[in-house]
Formats: sequence, structure tokens, C-alpha cells
Amino acid sequence: MSGVVVHLPSGSGGAAGGEPGVAPVTLRLGPGEAARFGRGSTTVPVELRLADAAISRLAGEIRVTDDHWQLTNHSTTHSYLVENPEGAGEYLRVPPRRVGTPIPFEFSRVVLPTRGELPVSFQVFAPDHVYLDPDAMGAPWGNRTVTAYSLDETATYFLVLVALCEPRLRDQSPVAVPTTPQIVERLGQGAGCGTPTARAVSSHIDYLAEEKLRIGVPEAREHGRAERRNGKREEIVGLALRFGLVREEHLALLPPLTGARGRERQAGR
Repeated sequence: MSGVVVHLPSGSGGAAGGEPGVAPVTLRLGPGEAARFGRGSTTVPVELRLADAAISRLAGEIRVTDDHWQLTNHSTTHSYLVENPEGAGEYLRVPPRRVGTPIPFEFSRVVLPTRGELPVSFQVFAPDHVYLDPDAMGAPWGNRTVTAYSLDETATYFLVLVALCEPRLRDQSPVAVPTTPQIVERLGQGAGCGTPTARAVSSHIDYLAEEKLRIGVPEAREHGRAERRNGKREEIVGLALRFGLVREEHLALLPPLTGARGRERQAGR
């Protein structure tokens, strides 16, 4: 099993108190590891600092098990919400003083009430959910085969993966892999399509590379950050297409292409 990735967006907390422009915080936790969150202090250290007067010094704790993660609420007065951003309004309410609530979602948003106009939140990517190989169904559990790459085709990260692979699926040529802004623009086409932000798309790409597809991109000193990021996207697309994780029929998951450029891409020109 892979571990948990916890992401605190910029402006939500951190060492500088959540001021705009503060770099985001990303934590990686393996099975048995934990991270505490809250306002923190010199005597109450926390891994995720959430700067709001309504949040306790030690507001709660995330603990990782082999196949899920648990949330403990240290507040004596406030409930916390754990939302499934990819569900139809699905969420869990964790009441005050609740210890070790198991969280079943693969991608979650933990929301804490504050005195401001907006609540404070951070994201948690859960341990890798394993799916049985359909051809091995019915066999005794000890002999069952699991899939090498367990991808949920209803999840937003899979939609991002399809958008990354789309140009090569349509053109069948080594065209450039889309950039993050291009993916945001692509997913925003079509009426009624909820569009993820650039930050969310980048988080999904990191999740695909590091947790789902387990791709290691060398951190060579002679390569810049942009080049490493491009290399990561290239590796993702190459692996997904070589193993057939994304196929032409998956293009139907994307919003319809619009405009003259869209008609040309659909025609493969």
C-alpha cells in the first residue's frame, strides 16, 4: 500500500500564518505515521499550521493505516467535515472529541469552521485503493490477482490523465503533452462542466505520478524545475498509453470539443 499525501494550499495556513502567497505545504505519510494540525505554538508543535483564532492550538490528527486513514478531532466544541469532492455532495461529520474516525474516500477535503467568510480546508489523498482483476473474480482470496495500476475511472485524477493523453490518442503522433493551463482550459470546455483549478490539476498530476503509476522522475541538478515537470507528464502519458490504461473510448469522458480548433482535433488534423 502507498501512503497518504496531505496538501495544504497556499493562503490556508503555514508558518507565515496563511497570508496570501505563502507556499503550499505537502506532507507524505506512510502506514503508522501521523500528522497533527491546528494553530500550533512553541509548546504545541503541529505539522499543518492553520492560522485562525477559532481553530485550537491542537485541532486534530491524521493517522495512516495500511489501507485507509483516520481523523481525530481534538476540539471540544467544533465538528469537522470530510468532504468527497468527487461525490455528489458526499461528506462525513467528525464530532468533537471523536478519535480515529476511518475515512473511506480516496480523495478528501477536510474542512474546519473559522471566524472568517470561508472555512479553512486541506486535501488528503488516501492510500492506494486496490481493485480485483475482473478475470480473477470468484477465486479464493489468497489466490486472487489485483490490478497493477488501480485507477478509478470516475475520479477527477483519471479525467486529468485522459486530458494529458488526448492529443496523442487523437493524432497518434508524438505531439507535446498538454501543460497545466491547457488542461484547465480543456476541462472547462462544455456547459456545466466543473473546472479544477491549476493548483488542483498539478496536485492530481503529482498523485498520478507518485502514488498511482509510481513513476520516479530523476531530480538531476542540471535540469530545471520546469523540465522535471515536463518529464513527469511525459512519463505519465507514455506509461498510460503503453499499458492501455487510457484508450480512445475514454475520450468520451472529456467535455465536447468546441470551436474550429476542436473540430480539427476531433477529425485528427
